[in-house]
Amino acid sequence: MTNTPHRTPGDPSIAEPSCSNKTRWDRRDFLRHTTAGAGLLMAGHAAASDSHDTQPSDTEPLPTRTLGRTGAEVTILGLGTAPIGEGPIEVDEATRIFGAVLDRGVNLVDTARIYGNAEEALGRLIPARRERLFLATKVSTDLAEAAERSLAESFRLMKTDYMDLVHIHSAGSRNIDRVLDKDGVLDYLVRQKKAGRIRFLGISGHSRPGNFLRLLETGLIDVVMPVMNYADRNIYGFEKAVLSECRRQNVGVIAMKVYVGIKGGFPNHRRAHVGCVTEPERLPQALAYALDLEGVSAAVIGPYTMEQALANVQIARGYRPLTDQQLEELLALGRRLAPDLGPRYGPVA
Repeated sequence: MTNTPHRTPGDPSIAEPSCSNKTRWDRRDFLRHTTAGAGLLMAGHAAASDSHDTQPSDTEPLPTRTLGRTGAEVTILGLGTAPIGEGPIEVDEATRIFGAVLDRGVNLVDTARIYGNAEEALGRLIPARRERLFLATKVSTDLAEAAERSLAESFRLMKTDYMDLVHIHSAGSRNIDRVLDKDGVLDYLVRQKKAGRIRFLGISGHSRPGNFLRLLETGLIDVVMPVMNYADRNIYGFEKAVLSECRRQNVGVIAMKVYVGIKGGFPNHRRAHVGCVTEPERLPQALAYALDLEGVSAAVIGPYTMEQALANVQIARGYRPLTDQQLEELLALGRRLAPDLGPRYGPVA
């Protein structure tokens, strides 16, 4: 395990997806972001440490962290599969991109039955790699019956007989009373965990932190994956509302939407060409913000292209904690962005 410093939200000393501003980076952009002559990583991290004056090689292992009480060692970068899975990329190309990321050492894979052809593509890759992957999928329902159908299809498509993690997805839009009923999704997943088909239970989502807290009160949740980035901390505030409770229970935390996401949020989710909220030169700092939070083990980032997928791996390899000055500047930018972004992922409360 690679130990890296964390910051606690509110520290008094502090003054679904990967995206770019183009649908596809050209070769010059890609080289700028991923090769030894690139400026992006160095611009993002040069001030963090005088001892780091070269970029990591493509063969350097990715840092790992322990995912809370699961005890699992996961890479600090997780492969998000929604943007590619939801298309219009075909299964063959999706398989090629996902395989390239996994072959570069990423072991945390995040998917869902609702992510188009993502699970089908992963099914071509998982059997030969299963024991070294931490595989997470999701069920998007309040009820046990629907969860059973969804999970059965995920098992079939990904050609595996167990899941490392299953999230109750979109926790902010769930009817928590129904989730907690005897015929609710939580009871069903607990039974699957006891049967050995699921190793750990999680909740994921973008809105209503209060729903996350209600589910955490059960003591049954092992992992949480919420929106956490330098701008949405001012909108949804998962860092303050949920992260401290996760630390108290030693619940594993995976950050998502760390690049702040596609401009316009969900309405533009499948329109990568509208551009990313975070400018390319700030992507390393955006990732570092999330990974610097105390209790966060990894960040899941979903690329749209092969170029973005490989660039994300290189950014993660070059991760360095933010300096106080970098953090102060990034948080100031987040405060400026937040009013225009608004609660684009759903209600706050």
